[in-house]
Amino acid sequence: MRDQKIYAMVSRIPEGTVATYGQIAGLVGVGPRQVGRALARMPENTKCPWHRVVNARGEAPPRSGSKVAHHRQQRRLEREGVAFRNGKVDLNVYRWYPDV
Repeated sequence: MRDQKIYAMVSRIPEGTVATYGQIAGLVGVGPRQVGRALARMPENTKCPWHRVVNARGEAPPRSGSKVAHHRQQRRLEREGVAFRNGKVDLNVYRWYPDV
């Protein structure tokens, strides 16, 4: 049930914007690590835009030690118009602020 709340919140992040693990955690009422674990459990063919969740430094962190997933996340964000500089997203520019 908690995972479903996380997925529902992540699904609200619009294209071209990002949210942090902590931001999603605060909106759903869980810890940031719980958000990370829930996203890690998602099936490969999910429609949920998991790639729009970054860490507090604006980085697309490696997932389960896989650089492939890390680069895939960055490429997906770049295709949506999110720019990276030195491996980071400028959260002042691209952070999503939901109407809660």
